[in-house]
Amino acid sequence: MMPETSKVMSSTARSEPLAIGLPLPVEIRPVRGARRLGLRMDERRGILKLTCPLRYPRAKALAWASEQREWVEAQLAAALPGEPFEPGAVIPLDGRCVQLVWEAGRARTPTLEQDRIVCGGPPDAFPARIERFLRRMARDLLSRETADLAALARAEVISVGVGDADTRWGSCSSAGRIRYSWRLVLAPPEARRYVVAHEVAHLVHLNHGPDFKALEAQLFGGDCASARALLRSAGPRLRSLGRDR
Repeated sequence: MMPETSKVMSSTARSEPLAIGLPLPVEIRPVRGARRLGLRMDERRGILKLTCPLRYPRAKALAWASEQREWVEAQLAAALPGEPFEPGAVIPLDGRCVQLVWEAGRARTPTLEQDRIVCGGPPDAFPARIERFLRRMARDLLSRETADLAALARAEVISVGVGDADTRWGSCSSAGRIRYSWRLVLAPPEARRYVVAHEVAHLVHLNHGPDFKALEAQLFGGDCASARALLRSAGPRLRSLGRDR
């Protein structure tokens, strides 16, 4: 849960529609004595509760809430049942569905064979081997796509790495180091390429101003808003994949 305060004045609460880019309606609750904004997900009611100081500008509070989208998606993913990497499971991979297969006598290192990822070895180590395979695939794919767009932007990439951050799909440091969520290899290709364009644009502009937006759109070469919406829709399930039930 993100930080929030108490003594809620519920009589002033109002729900806002989904137009601010979050997957759930937002209920704004001014709080007497509050000094900062707070956001909490109410699973039972299917809403986000946004607390704020009294007389805090509503538009400003909603703008802040819209910036917490990845945190919200992580909360939704945590509320979903996990989808473990187990034999027989079907997962998305670079725009298609593939089945995870264990076969006795096969090598322990997984291989991608058309619409299957196949490996052998001890069955209890199957999930870990599948995740390592997907992480390697993500690192290689994202490194290539980042290098291509960096060349187009005439920007220098120092390094590309992958991790499993709960609240962000990518990050770019002022030193030129980009890090992605390995789960982007499971995302629709358009959504993944949008994240790459976003982070490469940050190699040139470490802000979200007009010049950044123009470069992001140029690098992506498509509708950024549609790609963001696609990632927003797919995000909760992507974060549930590989988790135990």
